[in-house]
Amino acid sequence: MTSDPLPDPGSPEHQEMWQMRMREIQGAIMVSSLFEIVIGFSGVIGLFLHFIGPLVIVPTISLIGLSLFKEAADLASKQWYIAFMTMILIAIYSQYLKNVKIPVCRVTRRDGCSMYKLPLFKLFPILLALISAWVICGILTAAGAFPEQGKWGSDARTDTKVDVLEKALWFRFPYPGQWGLPTVSVSAVFGMLAGVLASIIESVGDYYACAKLAGAPPPPVHAINRGIGMEGIGCLLAGAWGSGNGMTSYSENIGAIGITRVGSRRVVQMGGLIMIIMGCLGKFGALFVTIPDPVIGGLFMVVFGMVVAVGLSNLQFVDLSSSRNIFIIGTSIFFGLSFPNWMKTHPGYIDTGSDIVDQLLSVLLGTSMFVGGLTGFTLDNTIPGTLEERGILRWRQKDDSVTTNKERNDSVYDLPCIQKYLNKLTITQYLPFCPNFQPCCGKGTGEKDEPPVEPVSVYEKKVEDTHM
Repeated sequence: MTSDPLPDPGSPEHQEMWQMRMREIQGAIMVSSLFEIVIGFSGVIGLFLHFIGPLVIVPTISLIGLSLFKEAADLASKQWYIAFMTMILIAIYSQYLKNVKIPVCRVTRRDGCSMYKLPLFKLFPILLALISAWVICGILTAAGAFPEQGKWGSDARTDTKVDVLEKALWFRFPYPGQWGLPTVSVSAVFGMLAGVLASIIESVGDYYACAKLAGAPPPPVHAINRGIGMEGIGCLLAGAWGSGNGMTSYSENIGAIGITRVGSRRVVQMGGLIMIIMGCLGKFGALFVTIPDPVIGGLFMVVFGMVVAVGLSNLQFVDLSSSRNIFIIGTSIFFGLSFPNWMKTHPGYIDTGSDIVDQLLSVLLGTSMFVGGLTGFTLDNTIPGTLEERGILRWRQKDDSVTTNKERNDSVYDLPCIQKYLNKLTITQYLPFCPNFQPCCGKGTGEKDEPPVEPVSVYEKKVEDTHM
């Protein structure tokens, strides 16, 4: 602790102080991202997937949402009435009005001016609810319905952060090294590496949750390898640009897929392009700072709840009459909530004699998804149980209803445009991130993850029972 006063905000000394910290964060992100790139593209993460089933995915995904309940509650509790209103608006738009279509005029070269019905509420329930709650808060702020700043409920005002909007530049183009040359320190790198490892565990769960909500088959090994590797590349670029954070899957967006039922990759690609353009408009980004915290809290209540529900939905594949499975599920979820909470409220209890190891273990053991997933992983792979009892047979079973043609179901994970050319290259069979990757056992991608099944007649009977 130092008694030296902080430099004046905006002064050269103040800028150098925070830019020095940003350079250290940049270096830590860039170096730790190299580990994620290697883990993904080398296929290391894929090796563990052979031991992962529903009983591992359930606590991992569910704890993503459950572990964030405090953050959602803290934001919503700043004005519960506004949070409730946001939740109600989302429910109205996404559930009650999802089949209501709005007549819209369109002009085409072939038909000229014509009318068609747009499922507006089904496509944009989150956005409509957010804008509606935002506008209502603005009207109530102008009407003087909210108390002044410092009292309960004042965080629902839309004018508390107007100065951010006023000070923001109209145009700002970020570039690599904008804060100077990144610096690297061992402690910062290992601290960031702990976060990277935790995000990898979370991302694997997110991939399965996203596929479930989008109606796609469970992601094959090559898709998960490629996804983790691309996240590493994203972190490397984010570090170079000096954003101050890494890139990973975002659980809130997965919850949004469950509400909007929109999981198109083209939508995500267009959204990314729009974000790049809007990211250069300082006023546009600052505008969203004026969204009241209770509105965000109400939004989190719904999307985090969707993530929890997606995790629990994987229990449909598991034999819930088995005391073995009930024990694994209950223990992994409850311990995944309890121990990380103790770690956060009792910092400094881990003392291995190495500050780097202490920091690494503190981050990992303080992450609910890691603790719950590791507990489920250990118990599910050590306690005796059949593949059918563990839910692996039904979970990995290909669902023909996912596709309407005769293509293999996991073709949705092929690389667009270039896949047919990659299939002609023999070397791609040895690359763990390519769809036609073949492991040492010689099986194809579509079959390598399939567990041994029972005779056809018995297996088909189970499939029929599953769809009854």
